[in-house]
Parts: sequence; C-alpha cells; structure tokens
Amino acid sequence: MKVKTFLAAGLLGAAMLFADAANACTNFLFTKGATKDGSTMITYAADSHTLYGELYYRRAANYPAGTMFQVIDWDSGTPLIQIPQVAHTYSVVGNMNECQLAIGETTYGGREELAHEIEGGIDYGSLIYLTLQRARNAREAILTLAGFLSTYPYHSEGESFSICDPNEVWIFELIGKRPEPVKGDLAKKLKYKYKDGAVWVARRIPDGYVSGHANQARITQFPQEGKKFQKAKGKGLHSVISSAHLDYLFEPEVECVYSSDVITYARACGWFNGNNEEFSFADTYAPLTFSGLRGCDARVYAMFNRVATGMQRYEKYVMGDPTAERMPLWVKPDHKIDVREAMNLMRDHYEGTAMDMSKDLGGGPFNCPYRWRPMGFEIDGHSYIHERATSTQQTGFSFVAQCRGWLPAKVGGILWFGVDDTYSTVYCPMYCGITEIPECFRQGNGDMLTYSETAAFWLFNRVTNFVYSRYSDMIVDLQKVQNSLEEGFIADVQKFDQRAKGSDGDALTRQLNEFSGRAAAKMMNEWNKLDKYLLVKYIDGNIKKEKDGKFERTASGMAVFPMQPHYREEWQRMIVRDHGDVIREK
Repeated sequence: MKVKTFLAAGLLGAAMLFADAANACTNFLFTKGATKDGSTMITYAADSHTLYGELYYRRAANYPAGTMFQVIDWDSGTPLIQIPQVAHTYSVVGNMNECQLAIGETTYGGREELAHEIEGGIDYGSLIYLTLQRARNAREAILTLAGFLSTYPYHSEGESFSICDPNEVWIFELIGKRPEPVKGDLAKKLKYKYKDGAVWVARRIPDGYVSGHANQARITQFPQEGKKFQKAKGKGLHSVISSAHLDYLFEPEVECVYSSDVITYARACGWFNGNNEEFSFADTYAPLTFSGLRGCDARVYAMFNRVATGMQRYEKYVMGDPTAERMPLWVKPDHKIDVREAMNLMRDHYEGTAMDMSKDLGGGPFNCPYRWRPMGFEIDGHSYIHERATSTQQTGFSFVAQCRGWLPAKVGGILWFGVDDTYSTVYCPMYCGITEIPECFRQGNGDMLTYSETAAFWLFNRVTNFVYSRYSDMIVDLQKVQNSLEEGFIADVQKFDQRAKGSDGDALTRQLNEFSGRAAAKMMNEWNKLDKYLLVKYIDGNIKKEKDGKFERTASGMAVFPMQPHYREEWQRMIVRDHGDVIREK
C-alpha cells in the first residue's frame, strides 16, 4: 500500500517517521525448493486504515484494435492516463491470474528528492493488475513491467514487487525518476537528459531459499553484465542482463535484470560515485533510516527468525543499528515450509524477540499485542515508538498465493484469501480459475463507511475488535475455530484437486466456483457462530464456565457464577505505582 516515507535528511524524529509509515504492507517469498510440496508461494498483507477488504475480479476479455484503457490510480481512484489495450487479457482473481502468476507489493517511498507530482502516468497498483492481465509467467511479468516503465511516466513512490509463477519467484524493486535531476555545471558536463519513468532491478530468489520485503528496499549490490556476459551473450550462458538486452530474459540462466540507467542515473544525481560493482540499489535510492530498520526490515527478520537458525545475529541491526551486521536478501530455511506454515508466518507480533509486543505494559491488562496509532510519541524530550509487526489491526486484506505446477493452471493456483488482521483472519481457498466471487468477498458488498451483514470484512472486524478487549483469553477461542477451518480447507483442497484435474471447460469452472463458494459460506457461518459465542462468554468482563462444550447451568437452570480472573500482576503493580496511595486499604 501507498506510504509516505520519503527521507527527511535527519530533520524528522523517529516518532514522525513511524507516524508516516502507518500505511504499509508485508510480503514473504517462498521458492519451490523451500516448500514441502514443491509449490511456490508469496504472501501479502495490504495494510491501510482506509482500505476495504474485498476480492477483486477482472474477467478475461478480447478487445478490437484501437481500444484504449483508462488507468485509474489504485489508492485515490483518480483517472491518470489512457494506454492502448491488448487484444486479449487474462482473468484475475485478487492478485493471481488464471495462469498461476501472482504479484504482491510493498511501498518504501525512497529519496525525498524523487518525490514529485506527475500528471498522468501509471501508478504501482495499476502496474500490478495490468501486468496480471497481460503476462503468463514471472519473466513475462518482468518484461511487461519494464515496458510500462520505459514507455510511460511512473506515478507512484519507491516500490518492491513480489512476483511468482509455478517455477520461479522474483523480487522487483523500482523508483521513479525526475525529468531533470541535475542542473548547472554538472548537467552540462554530463549532457544526460532523463525522461520520466523509473530505474529498477529484479532478482530471482535462488531455489531452496526464502525472502521478504516490508516497506524498505532490499536489493543492495547485484550481479552486473561484464566481459563474461559480452563473450557469452550470443550463447545464452549469461546470468545477468540490463534492460538493453531484454531479448535474453527468457534464457533460464538469467537470474538478474536491471534498467540500463539504474547506475548512470544515480551518478547524474550525485548519489553515487564509486565503481559499478559497489553500487547498491537500496543504499542509493532508499538509504536506511531508523524507521526503515525497526518498522520495516524487522518484519522480514521476524519471519527469517522463525524458519532458520542463527538469525539472532541480525537482531541488533533490525532494532535500529545500521552499523550492525546487515540482514541478507534471502536465507535458506532449516525445514520445508507448507502452506499452513506460510499462513502462520503472516501471524507475528515479534514473539520470541526483544520486540515482543505481548510482553510490555503497552499490551494492557490482557497482553494485547496491538498499539493504536500514532506509532510514535514524545515524553520529556525523548522520542519513543510502538512496534510495527506483520500482524496489525489495519489490514484490509491479505493472502497466501500458492502456485502448483503439477496441476492444470486453473486448479493449480490458489489464492488463500483473508480479510482484516492476519492473526485473526481465516485464509479461505479461492482457486485462480473461478469466475464468480463469493458474496462475502464481492466488490461493492459494503465499503469502509457502509456496514454490510453479509461482508466478511465487517464480520471479521466485529469479532476482532471485541477480541482486542480481552485478548489473552479470547484469542484462544478464536484460534480453535480458525485452526479447524484452515486445516479443514487444506484437507478439502487435496481431495478436490484429484476430482478437478480431470475436468476442463465449463464443467471445471462450475466445480471451482462451487468449491470456493462453499468454503466462503462455511467460513462465514462458523465466524458468525464465533461472534455470538464470544459475546455470551465474555459479556461485562466475566468469563462464563463451560462443561462438555456447553455453558454451565445450576440445577435450577440459572447460569453458574462466572470466573473473574485478576489483571496480570505487572498491570496491577502499575496501578499501584500510579494510584496506590488512594486505593490501598487502610
């Protein structure tokens, strides 16, 4: 999601930087060799205080020559420019198309000098959804993105894309250019005029590894073409290419692609003057700040720390020390990861780290691991921050996109889709071949200012916001239903795959629509039951007693007197420190 985090040259304190980074997203990337079943996966949490959680759908279509497409800014709904439409577009369910191509994003803002208003152009959201409609795999997606960025002005800020198909996973980072970044003598010396567009780098995640990005540019140094490339250029043996040689992109050996001016533009701006091999995209276009480490890279660290040993060596770095050992772009996990674990990796409040949000008094008497905005504050001249974890209250929607190349495309691709906070959502299986969106996820079924009884977004928010009030107790009840649903969906998918892979055409489409529709209906039914159950059990701060799956009654049929557990001791001590002289028994 869009986030205003341009560098402020040291003029802004940590509190201000964290306040600006409130709208943000998290992506994790998993290659075939890192997963139990050989699927590729990317995750995405669209975190915004104004984004409504619904499942977008774009139908496949054919267009006559000369058709134009109106680009609409995803964040604001503002019309931008018109571009030529292609002859055929693929259907897209959320952020995955019918070919099992999936794309996610996080916005990192970048250099303040590159922040400028562009009339027209293409925004980051349109880049995603236009590419999904036009590309069949990750490399076609890169080619499509490169084409857009070299043809039209770029309307948005610095951006990181996760791109995956059934075989490969890539990270693609870009930032827009100003038309004339330098003036005066330097401009005359360089004789280099830049047009609007973007500089970018794309890297394939090595098979067997996992990666992530969370509102901070992550690609530092990268392989560049040199003598070896020039000699092998005609033989398809190279591993890196610039945008000047994109005709080689589909050689499987190519693992890094970058815009031809990504370094020369930085030189023209006066941001880099070293040798080419020393060039770091992230350090040049999005230099590290305290908020970039603590509020952004820390989320990637939390995932790395849960899947691989030895990650604690990077904790000092992500807690805000840029001089400490830097965290790598990817790591090799200790074990193979399945889709259930991928879901749970999106559920994180820094548990097991020094930043654990459930441990300090900010969690209230019931250890709630959430902090209301703003994220920064100042007391007695000192600036402080609340942590920004992967699980956060303002998530509109999130997903785990799973691509399984051993199945027909429309069956192999599943968007495990959920709304609201990742920790409390249910990931519901939406096959990429569906042509009907379940009513609970349908666009237009409610919005951020319009409540709908049938919308998953409002039901999940109603439950979650109640759970926040007595978190340590109520989250246990929520997780029982969550686990039952997700484990049941995974088992159902395995059975359904075997039936569906033998079908095609309209029969297959009907089966996919029915399966995903039933899953969504079951989720809504169980969550409505949970909503009522929690209200009955926890009304007025009491906790009703249960026996054999039912609330206990006395012999005469009355409710058994409820449990009334104390606040946790740390919270009671805080009350005493604050007000003990008044409330102490005399």
